[in-house]
Amino acid sequence: MNDVWIDLLDPDESALAAAIPVEVHRTAFERLLAVPRHDDDPRPRLEAHGDYLFGVLVVPLFRPEEGHVAYQEIDLLVTRERMVTVCKTPPGATAYSVAAARAAACDHRVSPGKALYLLYDDVAEAFLSLVDAFDDDIDDLEDHVEEWPAARVRERISRLRHDLLHVRRVLTPTRDAARQVVDDRLELDGGGELFPHDVELHFADAYDKLLRATDGLDLSRDLLAGVRDYHQAQVANDQNEVMKRLTVVASVLLLPTFIVGLYGMNVKGVPEYRWADGYEWAWALIVVTTLLQVIYFRRKRWI
Repeated sequence: MNDVWIDLLDPDESALAAAIPVEVHRTAFERLLAVPRHDDDPRPRLEAHGDYLFGVLVVPLFRPEEGHVAYQEIDLLVTRERMVTVCKTPPGATAYSVAAARAAACDHRVSPGKALYLLYDDVAEAFLSLVDAFDDDIDDLEDHVEEWPAARVRERISRLRHDLLHVRRVLTPTRDAARQVVDDRLELDGGGELFPHDVELHFADAYDKLLRATDGLDLSRDLLAGVRDYHQAQVANDQNEVMKRLTVVASVLLLPTFIVGLYGMNVKGVPEYRWADGYEWAWALIVVTTLLQVIYFRRKRWI
């Protein structure tokens, strides 16, 4: 009875053929052997094909040491007698283990439909854990948004936004596939149900967890948008301070420039031209007007 769930890690063609209990379409067989990819292909799904169920699950795993989300593809084939899962190691990452869920299925001698629920529930828990990791990362970003360089903050916000978007693209079809089982829209041909009523109720629990994960992702996105808006406001405020200081400098230089231009005019009748201390008078006037402006701007707290 332990053969109710066979788990394979990166199998070759002969190992996969030996584990599959029924004749499957060549396309499904090639999908089971396909090399995992980084983009949005394949999308999670569950499909009934006569006497077997073919499915693809994608589990996002947060890698804090690598600073990004790794995507673990799990392909599966379920009959009334057995479930076969094919775990594919993500490039440059550690494979996601389904050993705990498989052990629970074997220990309790569950049906293949119930084993699929246990796998789905494990995936749903992975999504919830990922949402918690996102929230912790956003909290850390919010705590240091005023301390870190602007380039680092922008890079962190961009990475988180990218990860949230891609996780949402994986989560939505995963949730929709669970809904198919809950609504009794997914069954095998012939006699005997793969998903009896009690298993459908269990799938409803997994579906609720995926709904909570969806709500959590929406909240994380809103929190990240708040941090982004605060950072943009901070950058704008810093730019305003720079412009204010440049305006003060221009204003301080305006009066001395005016005085120099006034006495630089080549006209007759200016009394100061005939003064013995006219040069000193011009310098004194420039210094006094500059000091008065500096005092005024300091009282306004512009400098």
